[in-house]
Amino acid sequence: MARISAPKQFEVKAAGTGRIDKWLSKQNLAYGPSNERMAGVTTKSSPLPLSSMHYPLFLDLADQSVVVIGAGGVATRKVRTLLAAKARVTVISPEAKATIRSLARSKRIRWVRRPYRRGDLRAASLAIAATNDLAVNESVCAEAKRLGLLINCIAPPSAGNFIVPSHVRHGGISLAISTGGASPAFAKRLRHDLERFLGHGYPRLLRRMSAARRVKKKTS
Repeated sequence: MARISAPKQFEVKAAGTGRIDKWLSKQNLAYGPSNERMAGVTTKSSPLPLSSMHYPLFLDLADQSVVVIGAGGVATRKVRTLLAAKARVTVISPEAKATIRSLARSKRIRWVRRPYRRGDLRAASLAIAATNDLAVNESVCAEAKRLGLLINCIAPPSAGNFIVPSHVRHGGISLAISTGGASPAFAKRLRHDLERFLGHGYPRLLRRMSAARRVKKKTS
């Protein structure tokens, strides 16, 4: 069998202090490389609390019923990723963005055109509270938790019991990124750098290693 070699080590240029300085200045932060000080906080003396950590998990939602309460911009993005995961999506909202209406017309999702009511989550495997009304979101989360469901809440996030991390998908590779809420902007920047990193031969390497694994299974 031919030897499988990894791509050349890709230097993530964003690690250069010059580019980091520029990025941090846009975030209104200060950076001191000599003592690892950001925004006046020394990381060694101020570790992130353990409570900020979440258990990493990838869910198989194929043919699972997911209820999304709300139909604005954030809800629309959630619906798109749920459809990509082959979930059966029901959106409950009196009004909806054009994308939601289009998906409902093409029967890719079910749109219930009314406000949320208690009992709407009864048949769900997972739910998302994505309205612009905090009280409604908290009511959705309370019902989900009573039913023992996984619930993601847009605002306030603490009302839910799971978060959806920033993620990178490239050529069959999926990476999830979370800072535990410490800095969503940093998670977004890291996602950008990882997208560049994965474009340097790793999808091709994955295909070759997958083929080698299949051959090994057949011959073992």
